[in-house]
Amino acid sequence: MTHTVTEGADAEQLRSRIAAELERTRARTALLTEVVDDADLMRQHSPLMSPLVWDLAHVGNQEELWLVRDVGGREPVRCDIDDLYDAFKQPRRDRPSLPLLPPTEARAYVATVRDKVFDLLDRVAFDSRPLVADGFAFGMIVQHEQQHDETMLATHQLRSGPAVLQAPPPPEPTVRPAGEVLVPAGPFVMGTDADPWALDNERPAHRVELAAYLIDAAPVTNGAYAEFIADGGYDDPRWWSEQGWLHRQEAGLSAPLHWRRDGDGWAYRRFGRWSPVRADEPVVHVCYHEAQAYASWAGKRLPTEAEWEKAARWDPATGRSRRYPWGDDDPTSAHANLGQRHLWPAPVGAYPAGASPLGVHQLIGDVWEWTSSTFRGYPGFVAFPYREYSEVFFGDDYQVLRGGSFGTDRAACRGTFRNWDYPIRRQIFSGFRCARDADAEQARR
Repeated sequence: MTHTVTEGADAEQLRSRIAAELERTRARTALLTEVVDDADLMRQHSPLMSPLVWDLAHVGNQEELWLVRDVGGREPVRCDIDDLYDAFKQPRRDRPSLPLLPPTEARAYVATVRDKVFDLLDRVAFDSRPLVADGFAFGMIVQHEQQHDETMLATHQLRSGPAVLQAPPPPEPTVRPAGEVLVPAGPFVMGTDADPWALDNERPAHRVELAAYLIDAAPVTNGAYAEFIADGGYDDPRWWSEQGWLHRQEAGLSAPLHWRRDGDGWAYRRFGRWSPVRADEPVVHVCYHEAQAYASWAGKRLPTEAEWEKAARWDPATGRSRRYPWGDDDPTSAHANLGQRHLWPAPVGAYPAGASPLGVHQLIGDVWEWTSSTFRGYPGFVAFPYREYSEVFFGDDYQVLRGGSFGTDRAACRGTFRNWDYPIRRQIFSGFRCARDADAEQARR
């Protein structure tokens, strides 16, 4: 991994970009924590989630640890609260019983930390130290806060009470992608060495050889998933793995989270409002086991992580791997449903400008997509800047998800970005698409 020294006008441009990203991110954090009262901020809405006020102070504490103390070498602001906001020392279920900073104090703390960070940003040299080269530590903190913003958005989805979040509906479809897309056999470059804010688990770039396969042109929709339910998919162990069937029975799964029967159809509760399930929207709030069972029922399987990434990044005209399906440019509102711009997935076909060269749609945004891969380091992986970001999660316990959701910010989403969670989790904004091996005739095309 090479590190560049950024000087002069380039350094000032980088400072401006970092400042804008920090401010944009903090505005989202403020929105998520100011639309509810203090009692709601302190409440735990699910044992799977932290009180919102914990997330608020935690992002400030991480910013203090990495930027104020480590990069800046400044005196601590509040070293007495480090253990309270250590995610590894404090399980989520226990956080409501901790002596957490109350909302007013938490807001004052994160504001004080941010003032010190802006003072530091004016003076820092973007030299060859890995932590500051290309502004990496600042980018890491932006991504960390945005990841917690998405977690807080998921907490809002779980909270009871009247709706508090508002957003316009996503765009309507302009094309109707359907069926499967053939991805030809051959190598592609997975991961990255070039993206300056890519995290350690996205590195290093490495060549992967894949056989020909077919992948769904769009995520699995509510309508298709409802057919699985209507066909008795939840009651037939043939479609489920042994572990999945056990979980389906123990958890009493019978439909995606937040669905309920509505006459002959289904309704879906989204951030405090009930609405009919729309058939052409990607299904969301399903766990890995549900996705795997559907794929089996459909005569398919879930894509591997490498298959997902090749479909999202490989350019058949040049053979190179792009940053996004549409190219290397940052996503806009025409490319993908990201950043809490809308509060649910867009119907399939709403973002033709975001499709890959092969014609695979909505790989970025809308719903995180389960893959069949467990979370591992790439060949040559090096933990940076600390083992607890990725390495401690490697193994068989976590499944990889790709692509981001409507709640994922553009700063924390790219074709190489990797998310991971337990296969039973479905409070996250998770959906999926299917894949299957190409037959001999297809592979020859």
